[in-house]
Amino acid sequence: MLEKFFKLESNNTTAKTEVIAGFTTFMTMAYILAVNPNILSAAGMDPNAVLIATALASFVGTLLMALMANYPFALAPGMGLNAYFAYTVVIGRGYSWQIALLAVFIEGVIFIILSLTNVREAIFNAIPATLKAAVSVGIGLFIAFIGLQDAKLIVHSDSTLVTYQVFKGENFRSIGVGAILALIGVLFTAILLVKQVKGGILVGILGTWVLGILCELTGIYVPSPDAGMYSVIPSGFVSLDFSSFKETFGAVFTADFSNLKILDLAVVMFSFLFVDLFDTLGTLIGVSSKADMLDEEGKLPRIKPALLSDAIATCVGAVFGTSTTTTYVESASGVTAGGRTGLTSLTTALLFLLSVIFSPLFLSIPSFAIAPALIIVGFYMMGSVAKIDFEDMGDAIPAFLCIVAMPLAYSISEGIAVGVISWTLINLLTGKAKEKKISILMYILTILFILKYVLL
Repeated sequence: MLEKFFKLESNNTTAKTEVIAGFTTFMTMAYILAVNPNILSAAGMDPNAVLIATALASFVGTLLMALMANYPFALAPGMGLNAYFAYTVVIGRGYSWQIALLAVFIEGVIFIILSLTNVREAIFNAIPATLKAAVSVGIGLFIAFIGLQDAKLIVHSDSTLVTYQVFKGENFRSIGVGAILALIGVLFTAILLVKQVKGGILVGILGTWVLGILCELTGIYVPSPDAGMYSVIPSGFVSLDFSSFKETFGAVFTADFSNLKILDLAVVMFSFLFVDLFDTLGTLIGVSSKADMLDEEGKLPRIKPALLSDAIATCVGAVFGTSTTTTYVESASGVTAGGRTGLTSLTTALLFLLSVIFSPLFLSIPSFAIAPALIIVGFYMMGSVAKIDFEDMGDAIPAFLCIVAMPLAYSISEGIAVGVISWTLINLLTGKAKEKKISILMYILTILFILKYVLL
């Protein structure tokens, strides 16, 4: 049955590989169950309700991806978009979180329409192959950078913006030991992959976590909530209290419109729409390129149901009570572990559903155990740099700018914007518009990106 539905053999994979890949993807995404409630609670939302909404929205979106598109991509409320929701829309502009959810819901409806009318698919196909390869590389660096930060190996510096961790001082027993465990995790995972151990990334996550538990039990690692370092020993395994969910479920339809300015709402909605559109496209480009899923023309087969899954998930997530649900770049970890079909995402979806009950267990997975997986996945995605023709400056320079912009601007969509603008303008101004076959859609995207920087 699994073979017939997911076409495992034709995708050169097995059920065992897909399930392991699904577990791997979930483990690298599980942090959202802890992070999203923390961020959205700043907007006045009940954190327990947000946790349930996050898990359910991730389950629905990833399940749709599995059944409708048969791709190993997982969905969850997007990082960055949740911060924009809480700190810009609600706290900064003074809207209620119900109004913010309404903007997310409207965005999802628009995305459904765009997905059904081929607009999003056309945008995906209009981006040149060089930039698609660059997006994959840029996402790799971005993922690795996130991993290094999560491990506290790379930290903030007033003089140099970022710097490396200093392994001494009052927080050594918490932050310092966590960073060392992350380094051990990278080494352990690398050895597993060199030895071609199946599910090496997942084993690396679990192994690092177990080592962290041993360190805490022996007093080597000391949790420090003030430093953002928590106990890695599960406080429990299950929780059956779902009563808080009523605080956010359906709240999108109870928003107070009395002081609402339609133009302001439109700006907020467009911001959600814009970032979500290109974050999703960037993730699909990067991960599918890594998995060799693009056809000879650089197009992704079955992209319409993939984009439709993302759009429906955004609407469903808003109804449940969470910010924009989007395709996750951490899906690359499952692809790296061998995931090639919807069975991978089905596994991830079921784990998100289970996480509603087993939330105390999953929330105990420390960031320093997940970080090695993200760093290794970043390495894997760097391989796409070989697809860039560095002899063709008209392609190579925009590709380079796209790559460096993602980690430095901390945004996939900003990397795509920089890449599109520079590729179009450089080739247009050097008289290579016909040679490069710049499409009308690329001109339109370039103008829109420029207007975005001018007006937003």
